Amino acid sequence: MHDRSIEIKFRLNKKEAETLNERVKKSGISRESYLRHLINGLVPTDAPAPDYHAMMRELHGIGNNLNQIAQKAHVLNVMDVGRYDEAVKSLDRAVLDITNAAMLPRELTGTPQSPKALWGKEQPRSEQRRVL
Repeated sequence: MHDRSIEIKFRLNKKEAETLNERVKKSGISRESYLRHLINGLVPTDAPAPDYHAMMRELHGIGNNLNQIAQKAHVLNVMDVGRYDEAVKSLDRAVLDITNAAMLPRELTGTPQSPKALWGKEQPRSEQRRVL
C-alpha cells in the first residue's frame, strides 16, 4: 500500500467544483482517485454502461464453452486445432480491446494550451494565469 500521509488542500470556484464533481461522478471513482489519475498523467474514462459487465460475463462464458468443446473434440480428434486456437485468440483479443476501451484511463496528450482545453470553455486572460 502507498504511504499517503500528505494532505493537500486547494480552493475552487463554484463552476470548477461542479465540473470536477460531474467528471468524478461520470468516472465512477472517488475524487481522490480521479485527481491521482490526473497527477499521474492519465485521464479517467467514464464508468462503463450498466450492461458492460453483463456483456463481458457473456463473452467469458462463450470462451469457457469453446474451451469445453475443444477439450471434447481434441479427445475425439475431430477438430482443426489451428483454426480453433486462432478463434480463441481472436476472442481473447476482442475481450481485452473492449475492456481497455471501456475501463482503462487514457494518457494525457500534452499540457493544455488554454483553460478551454482543460475545462471546455475560455476564461478571461486574468484568470488564465491563476488556473494554469
